[in-house]
Amino acid sequence: MNILLWHVHGSWTTAFVQGPHTYLVPVTADRGPDGLGRARTFDWPDSVVEVTPEQLASTPVDVVVLQRPHEWLLAERWLGGRRPGRDLPAVYLEHNTPDGAVPRTRHPAADRDDVTLVHVTHFNRLFWDNGSTRTRVIEHGIVDPGHRYTGRLPRAAVVVNDPVRRGRYTGTDLLPALAEAAPLDVFGMRTEGLAAHLGLDEDRCRGQDLPQGLLHPAMAERRLYLHPVRWTSLGLSLLEAMHLGMPVVALATTEAVEAVPPGTGALSTRPEELARAARYYLNEPEAAAEDGSRARRAALDRYGLKRFLSDWELLLTEVRS
Repeated sequence: MNILLWHVHGSWTTAFVQGPHTYLVPVTADRGPDGLGRARTFDWPDSVVEVTPEQLASTPVDVVVLQRPHEWLLAERWLGGRRPGRDLPAVYLEHNTPDGAVPRTRHPAADRDDVTLVHVTHFNRLFWDNGSTRTRVIEHGIVDPGHRYTGRLPRAAVVVNDPVRRGRYTGTDLLPALAEAAPLDVFGMRTEGLAAHLGLDEDRCRGQDLPQGLLHPAMAERRLYLHPVRWTSLGLSLLEAMHLGMPVVALATTEAVEAVPPGTGALSTRPEELARAARYYLNEPEAAAEDGSRARRAALDRYGLKRFLSDWELLLTEVRS
């Protein structure tokens, strides 16, 4: 199939484009949000093809994967009047948890009969008001980075983008207390200067933005993975850490309670319990390695790439038919 999708979520797309199709990714001269084109920091296969808006007007498309509300009209305009869901089969992929008045948050694709709404977690499907729209859950899949865990550095790895701006959503306010239990290496975009923002010594909280090729080895050197996120969809970095063989210490919020089974780390809604678990892993490297190995097996079983691609293949075939 020729599948049209915008480059919105680089990590998720990296898994999706491992399938057997041609993936048409719009590109514009300014490479803005609607025309990022191919990823520069992820390893995408040659089957990912950049197309300009002008080229799309005459390009055969079998399925459109929408990910943002404005893409309905954008796709129709760039596809020469062909309407997703009417003239072309379409799915709407929702990456995120709802925001605002959460129990009453209505999804932009609610009550439509021309699209299948796909959520990446069961938690997300539960919390969005989807109306009468057909819904499916296709859980994340991960390109396996391999069992790289050494845990040689008695520090905790945290992966988050924009921790200052996102604040309580990502648990940034919890980091000072957690840094007392374990020194933190916070990886992600706009993490530089985080220690100063939190009033922490640089040795207790270091920020660094690394490309994925360097991020995974750096994470695997840390003794544990810390996930202090209050409200976001299931972070792919959490699943990547488990694939790497890292034990996980996470807030028991959103889908984390499903992703982190017993024996693979620690889950709690009490930050002091997360601090206690972090101290335990720092002092017990063998236990950390054992729990990390179980975390890897659990992640491969539930979030493996083969299952992910198979689920999408079934849905795309159904939608196209």
